[in-house]
Amino acid sequence: MLDPRRSSLLIRRAMPDDIPLIRSLADVAFRDTYAEILSEGQMDYMMEWMYSEDSLQRQMGREGHVYFILEKDGMPCAYASVQPRGLQDDGAYLFELQKIYILPDFKGQGFGRLLYGHICNFVRRAASGWPCRIELHVNRHNRAVDFYKHLGLEILREGDFPIGHGYFMNDYIMGTTL
Repeated sequence: MLDPRRSSLLIRRAMPDDIPLIRSLADVAFRDTYAEILSEGQMDYMMEWMYSEDSLQRQMGREGHVYFILEKDGMPCAYASVQPRGLQDDGAYLFELQKIYILPDFKGQGFGRLLYGHICNFVRRAASGWPCRIELHVNRHNRAVDFYKHLGLEILREGDFPIGHGYFMNDYIMGTTL
C-alpha cells in the first residue's frame, strides 16, 4: 500500500507532448493486462486503434479525453483517462473512465485507487455541482472487475462490441453516481 513518507507521488495532467510516454506505458501495461485474455493479433490491433500517435492526438483533441500520468519518485508508472460524455436524459453529466493502467512492477501499491480518486475529483469539479456519473467498459474476464466493484461501481449491463477486423470487446459496463 502507499506510504507517502517513503516516496514522492505526483499525478499530473498529460499534454500532447506526453503522447510518446503514454504509448510506451501502454505498450507494457496494456499488454500485461490482456496477455491471458486477448490474442496477440487482437492486442496488436487494439494497440494501434487506441494508442497510435494519431489516435491519441484525436482523443486528446476533438474527443476531449483527459489523460493523467502518475509518477513515483519522478518515474512514470501509471496512466488514466476520462472522457466527458455530456448531459444525459436523467439530468446527470456522464463521464466515461476510458483507462486506468499500471505498469506491472507497480501493481499492488494502491496506484489504481489513487488514480480513480483523482479522476472522481476531476469529474466533480468538471460537473460544477451538477449530478454526475462515471461509467466504464471493462472486459468481462479482466481481474479489474473486482477492483472496480471494491471501489463501489456496479455492473449496469454487458455487451459484445465490434471494434473492427472481426474483433470484439466483450465488456461489462460498470458505473456509479458521484
